[in-house]
Amino acid sequence: MRGRGTGGHYAKSRRKRKVSIVSAGIDVSAKKIDVVIRVDGKNSKAKQFSQSAAGYQALSKHLSKAKPAWVVLEATGVYYVDLAIALCQAGLPVCVINPLSTHHFAKAKLNHAKTDATDAALLAEYGQVMQPRHWVVPSQELLHLRGLGRHINRLVHSRARAKNRLHALSSTQTTLKALIRDEEQGIRQLDKRIEKLRTAAHELLNSMPTLKASFDTLCTAVGVGENSALSILAEISILPSHLKAKQVSRQAGLDVQVSQSGSSVHKPGRMSKAGNAYLRTALFYPAMSAARHDPNARVFYDKLVERGKKKKQALVAIMRKYLTGLWACYLSGENFDSSKLFNTELLKMA
Repeated sequence: MRGRGTGGHYAKSRRKRKVSIVSAGIDVSAKKIDVVIRVDGKNSKAKQFSQSAAGYQALSKHLSKAKPAWVVLEATGVYYVDLAIALCQAGLPVCVINPLSTHHFAKAKLNHAKTDATDAALLAEYGQVMQPRHWVVPSQELLHLRGLGRHINRLVHSRARAKNRLHALSSTQTTLKALIRDEEQGIRQLDKRIEKLRTAAHELLNSMPTLKASFDTLCTAVGVGENSALSILAEISILPSHLKAKQVSRQAGLDVQVSQSGSSVHKPGRMSKAGNAYLRTALFYPAMSAARHDPNARVFYDKLVERGKKKKQALVAIMRKYLTGLWACYLSGENFDSSKLFNTELLKMA
C-alpha cells in the first residue's frame, strides 16, 4: 500500500527553485528620476524619485529590496554622475551605457513611443538582454581632473573663436576701435582663466605621482602640448585599463562605420562619432601638428592622400593612430614613439 502524500512532497522538495532575473532601468533628467524594475520579462509600474541626495537614498533602498543584477542608466550630460556614484556606494550593480546603444536597441524592437517611463522600461530590458559590464566608480581626484581638463578644453576653443573674431574685426578699417579693444580684453581674460585652471590641474597632478608621470609621457608625443596632454589624460585616465586599442577608439568615436549591402550599396567608411567628443576634440590639433612636423606621421598622411583618401580622412586616421600610441604610453609608462605606430617602410613600398 502506497503512502499518501509522501511521494508528492518529496518530488516538490527536489525541484529546483526558479531564480528570477531582475534588472532595473533608470531614466535621468535634470529634476527627476524614473525607474522601472523588470522581473522575468515583466515590467513594474514606473516610479519617480527626485534628483537630489534624498532621492538617491530613497532610490537605493527601493532597488536594494528588488536585488537587480543590472541597474542600467545612460551616460547623458552630467546629471547621471552623482546618481551613479551614489548607487555604487550603496552596493548596487550599476551599468552606465552609451545612449547610442539604447537608441539602436529601441529601433530593433520597433519602439515608437518615447516617454521617461518607456525609456526606463527599455533600459531595464536592455540590462536583461545585453547584460552589460558593471561600471567602476572613478576616484574623486580623477573626476576632478576630468572636470578641469574639459573646462580648459572649452576655454581654449573659446579663445580660438575669439581670436578669429578679432582677426575679422581687424581686417577692415570700418570697425569701431571699441569692438577691437573689447575682443582683445576678452582674449586676455580667457588667457588668465586658462592659466589659472592649468595651475590647478598641475597641483592636482603633483599630488598623484603616477598620473603626473603619465602626463609627462604624453607630452613626449609631437604635437601634444600641456593643454592637449591634460585634456587627453583627463579622459583616458577614467577608462578601464583592460580596454584594447580598438575599444579605446570606439570610446572616442574614432572607429570606422562601414555601410555596404550587396552590389548596389557601397558607401565609403565614415567616423562613427559615437563616443567621447571631448577626447576626440583633444586629439584633433595634436594630429594636425603631427601630420606636419612628425616625419612618420607625415609619410603616413601623404600616402593616404595619394591613395585617394580625403585630407580629413587621413587626419582622422592619424588621430586614431595617435590615440592608440598614447593609450599604450599611459599603460606602459614608456615615451611616445611614432615609428611603432606608422610603419613607414611598408608605406614607402606600397
